[in-house]
Amino acid sequence: MARALGPERRLLLIYTGGTLGMRRERGVLVPGPGLASVLRTLPMFHDEEHARAQGLPDNTLVLPPASPGPRVIYTVLQRQPLLDSSDMTITEWVQIAQTIERHYEQYHGFVVIHGTDTMAFAASVLSFVLENLHKPVILTGAQVPIHALWNDSRENLLGALLMAGQYIIPEVCLFIQNQLFRGNRVTKVDTQRFGAFCSPNLPPLATTGAEVTVARELVRTASWKDALVVHSSMECDVGLLRLYPGIPASLVRAFLQHPLKGVVMETFGSGNGPTKPDLLQELRAAAERGLIIVNCSHCLRGPVTPGYASGLAEAGASVVSGFDMTSEAALAKLSYVLGRPGLSLDHRKELLAKDLRGEMTLPTMDKRQSSLWSSALGCSVTWLLGLSGGQEVDAVRDTVMPSLALAAAHKGDLEALQALVELGSDLCLEDSSGQTPLHAAARRGHEGVVTMLLHRGVDVNARDQDGLSPLLLAVQGRHQGTIGLLRTAGACLAPQDLADAGTELCRLAARADTKGLRAWWQAGADLKQPGYDGRSALCVAEAAGNLEVVALLRSLEGAGPEVLPGV
Repeated sequence: MARALGPERRLLLIYTGGTLGMRRERGVLVPGPGLASVLRTLPMFHDEEHARAQGLPDNTLVLPPASPGPRVIYTVLQRQPLLDSSDMTITEWVQIAQTIERHYEQYHGFVVIHGTDTMAFAASVLSFVLENLHKPVILTGAQVPIHALWNDSRENLLGALLMAGQYIIPEVCLFIQNQLFRGNRVTKVDTQRFGAFCSPNLPPLATTGAEVTVARELVRTASWKDALVVHSSMECDVGLLRLYPGIPASLVRAFLQHPLKGVVMETFGSGNGPTKPDLLQELRAAAERGLIIVNCSHCLRGPVTPGYASGLAEAGASVVSGFDMTSEAALAKLSYVLGRPGLSLDHRKELLAKDLRGEMTLPTMDKRQSSLWSSALGCSVTWLLGLSGGQEVDAVRDTVMPSLALAAAHKGDLEALQALVELGSDLCLEDSSGQTPLHAAARRGHEGVVTMLLHRGVDVNARDQDGLSPLLLAVQGRHQGTIGLLRTAGACLAPQDLADAGTELCRLAARADTKGLRAWWQAGADLKQPGYDGRSALCVAEAAGNLEVVALLRSLEGAGPEVLPGV
């Protein structure tokens, strides 16, 4: 992040296309070749006398001297063919990263000229593809071509070259209108103004004016012992689904079909979505197929709040909070995580929930809770919760305790829960939505945690503000072992749980969801209950000709609910 030292700095300028270098042909703007020749004619971009003295080739230019600071010499590499940014995809962005990799040792930094329409996507993808960056990679572009008399191209390109050449900011960045942003934090917000981008949840890394101001506390750095890694295996079968009021379940079903492997779902406000049973069932069915859903907000600013979206929580554990990520960053991160070979589903979800490249701001509480997952049990958390001797400290401890207990139960961390017990928690505390640690453990199917909590005498039939019990959450998650533990401890389905059970059973039968049917039966539901049209699940299965489901229902209807050996 310091100002670069030395007599000169060499940059590679990768020209991919976009408005900056476009020319008008037959009334239409098209990407124009020969950008190096154009820049050579502009004194602000080339010192011809110095270049001649140095014997530089035609595609290598040198900026006029800037005092203080080293000379900036840059080589223009033109992509073939040049592309409008609307035609750029993950494949082209990986190719840009591979170009940087090939020339990484030859240059001090890299500037990429790219169209602005998809530049936020490009910057986000490059931030994940390029791991352990020690050199700046700065994307820039323009709203008006450099050939126009009144344009933003010259200022943006010159600023990007100076920032890459005179400052060591080893990140993928975007320079537009005197501001240097972290690349995976930006989104395009204007089609006309020169200030077309904003970084809604992170201030600029640097601002240029009469002086250059660098926010040094925000700049990320990689360990110098770690070599650059280019992740070329990015998953392309990812998508972006924007929810809207009244969105039909049939549309969601069609969108979530194979070969889609992951989806960024833009939700309302702090992460909420419709709670219609048929839509939630489509999300559950997709999750059971292994599809990962990242929950991001429609809103430009602010995070998705964990636990706020109670409706979407019913869709299952494969819905991962995107916190304050932009949709562009979330889509790029999903592509990166799914492209990593050999990872389990749980490991992929853990990576999505972590801040990998500065793309998200984790809540303060999560940073505090994350120390619980270390082998040392988080000395800082233990210290905080172990404080005593004052009303204010006791109030802080009492406020933090329920959240930590729920987080530990959600993670399935028995060691952390035991530590909280030793610090005075009875593990029966509720959060603001009425959720208890047993709710969290039952939702995720953590049988060891459920067993521990039941041994400590927690209320097995506790209900949160949405009327959900641990047993109902275990049924929705198809966690048969957890259902057995809860049933042995006295859990039962209440009348409100069974109000629409008949319709749900019929839906499961129609989808041949034997695991879901068995979960309801194990919880004590009557499989003969009629649905909204008066038919039972067995009738639906017979009408569909699904002999496997028919055989299962007939065998279960003649048996009592299965209860596993318990606590």
